Amino acid sequence: MDGSAGRAVQAPLCAAFDGGPGTCAHARESAAAFLAALSAGTPASDDGAADKVLLVVSELVTNAVRHAPGPVVLTLSASPAGVRIAVRDTSTALPVPRTPDLVSGSGGFGWPAIIRRLATRIDVVTHPGGKEIHATMPW
Repeated sequence: MDGSAGRAVQAPLCAAFDGGPGTCAHARESAAAFLAALSAGTPASDDGAADKVLLVVSELVTNAVRHAPGPVVLTLSASPAGVRIAVRDTSTALPVPRTPDLVSGSGGFGWPAIIRRLATRIDVVTHPGGKEIHATMPW
C-alpha cells in the first residue's frame, strides 16, 4: 500500500507497438492485464470502470494507428485521480472532432462521443516528432 490513500501501488504499463495490424488488439490486451492487476489491489469505483478505460484506450490507439505512421506507445498509470492513459504517436496534427460518418464507416465517433464524454481530463502534448494524448479516467 502507498499509505496515503489506502490504495495498492500498481506499476505503470508502458508498451510500444509498431502501428501495424493487431496494434489495437494488443494494446487492449495489455491494458486489460494492467487493469486486472490494478483491480486486485484497488477495486474500481464502479463495475463499468474497466470497460470504459478499455474503450478509451481502444479509441486513442485506433486514432493513432489511423492518423499517424507507427510506432505507437501506450502508457497506463494509476493515481488518486484515476487511471491515466497516454498514447504517443508520430503525428504532430492535433485531434479534430469531426462529424460521425454513418455511411462510409470512416469514423468520427471516438473523440467527441467517447473520449471527451468518458475522460475527466484530456491533454494533448506535442513534441518533436509527434504528440501524446493524455486522458484521465475515473477508477
